[in-house]
Amino acid sequence: MNSKVPTVVSGIRSTGNLHLGNYFGAVKNFVQMQHDMNCYFFIADIHSLTTHPHPDHLYQNVRQVLSEYLACGLDPEKATLFIQSDIPEITEMYTFMNMNAYLGELERTTSFKDKARKQPDNVNAGLLTYPVLMATDIIIHKAHFVPVGKDQEQNLEMARTFARRFNRMYKVEEFPIPKPFTFDGKDMIKIPGLDGSGKMGKSEGNAIGLAEDPKSIRKKVMRAVTDAGPTEMNQEKPEPIQNLFTLMDVVSTPDTVKHFDDAYNNCSIRYGDLKKQLAEDIINFTTPIRERIEEIVKDDAYLGKVAQMGAEKARESASQTLKEVREIIGFRKFY
Repeated sequence: MNSKVPTVVSGIRSTGNLHLGNYFGAVKNFVQMQHDMNCYFFIADIHSLTTHPHPDHLYQNVRQVLSEYLACGLDPEKATLFIQSDIPEITEMYTFMNMNAYLGELERTTSFKDKARKQPDNVNAGLLTYPVLMATDIIIHKAHFVPVGKDQEQNLEMARTFARRFNRMYKVEEFPIPKPFTFDGKDMIKIPGLDGSGKMGKSEGNAIGLAEDPKSIRKKVMRAVTDAGPTEMNQEKPEPIQNLFTLMDVVSTPDTVKHFDDAYNNCSIRYGDLKKQLAEDIINFTTPIRERIEEIVKDDAYLGKVAQMGAEKARESASQTLKEVREIIGFRKFY
């Protein structure tokens, strides 16, 4: 990797297929970043263990997400594209970082409180130390920037805290303090779900997958939440309706968006027509990606080559950092 350009690290959990929110909120930007920065993009399969996935599901999900990353345009020759569990240095570093993380600060994190509420029968230690593992993923490659959404800002701030704490504790300047990265100075696009509020997400059941078949897409879009329609000219759109227009903004032509926006403003809009058009535009957008995914996911040799190449490149970076950290901490060999 070129040390003269900034290093960027980002990962996605291997808990199901990538969806439109992942694509427009992150992956589309990753594809552009890979040409200008030292990029480490990984599949966070260790993180996914907090929900105790079945081994077969874990393997298939990792395979699917890797295929989807590639189908979206990530180039393993330009970016380091790897699977988290292929890098044993991460778990060793995670152990060291846990020694400098404190119970009170971990219990106060929003992500821990949210996850503990959602899975009260499985409040495991991995949920509590999730920010530590996330910090490790970042600082083991000495990242300068991390693309994050609003929901991960607190975890990134904790990574910054842990990096500063290590540097201060050992009186070194080992880790850069990672900064949030926003593409072209703008916040990453937040793609709403089809349930009338919030963002699109796998766990919320309101997402459209990049590999989803047209029949399923049409069904989901036609069921999207709407209201009775506008009652006054040029009235403000309520959130569920604005969500549909936000989706249309990223998959439809400007003329299409203007047509339905004008229809809404003059109170002549028919939501059924809007949904039908939106569904077809989503299908037109995702079909080329879906076809590439279906081709790549069947190519064992190619996926194996990509995973091995990524592991070798990521381990080269991680092992150098770990070697330095062990020396700083005082783990020196007697033989």
